[in-house]
Amino acid sequence: MSSVASAHQLAGAGAGRAAARRRRRGSQMTEGQRRPGWVTYTILGVVILISVVPLYYAFLLSASTAEDIARNPIPSLIPQGHFFENVMRVLNSGIGFWGAIGNSVIVSVITAVSVVFFSTLAGYSFAKLRFRGRNGLLTFVIGTMAVPTQLGIIPLFIIMSNLGWTGKLVAVIVPGAVTAFGVFWMTQYLSEALPFELIEAARVDGCSMIRTFWHVALPAARPAAAMLALFTFVGSWTNFFWPFIVLGSTNPTLPVALQLLQASYFKDMSLIMAGVVLATLPLLAVFAVAGRHLVSGIMAGAVKG
Repeated sequence: MSSVASAHQLAGAGAGRAAARRRRRGSQMTEGQRRPGWVTYTILGVVILISVVPLYYAFLLSASTAEDIARNPIPSLIPQGHFFENVMRVLNSGIGFWGAIGNSVIVSVITAVSVVFFSTLAGYSFAKLRFRGRNGLLTFVIGTMAVPTQLGIIPLFIIMSNLGWTGKLVAVIVPGAVTAFGVFWMTQYLSEALPFELIEAARVDGCSMIRTFWHVALPAARPAAAMLALFTFVGSWTNFFWPFIVLGSTNPTLPVALQLLQASYFKDMSLIMAGVVLATLPLLAVFAVAGRHLVSGIMAGAVKG
């Protein structure tokens, strides 16, 4: 029996009408809370516009010529017809564009997979296993995030040189195989998303520690792992500092190769921006494919946290 009918029987028609009005107001409030207002859409539109403007500006420059950019650094909002011409100039510039893309794909994919696997393994250990010094070791791992990357460049380069890895992609892959942020993120996620009952049930069924991690922890961490993999891929794809030092121009990744487009005394901005747009297109494709997993990972982290 509904609350309106109960109020009508117990207190009369007036109380029943009052209960019906309260119920309608409550449903209206719930519906209003579910639908974002114009303020929310306005803020989102402004954020999207701010995010798109730099990329569109780069596209406008890549569709212009060096002479046009020299006369007017701020081009018109309508793209000129030189984009594909500049793209062909980039491909034929002698920087090894396709080889650089292949190197970036290898480095980014292997680094993303490695970071997800080792960070999830470490996060599972910190979140669900009990061992001496667990909290202190996790604090130390998080504390390493405060150390600037530039402080470790010289000793890291010396190590890579002694190993004979300079100029090889392994010198970029191995130092980024696991990150402190990845360990922290997966620890926080698994501590809330993975119940101890599932681990105990797996152990009762005879699963070893590794099988429990592979069949229980890893599937539970899929949303957060997808988000971590996406951001790691983007970070590796756009990384310039360390690959520029250890690889140089002999076996460059894409950001290092694009730096070679800059001449000593003259910078053709149309050529450089065409290379930047080409380097950005794979990232846009990755976001288009993995965007759903990114949103689900963020929402799952927000709900669980």
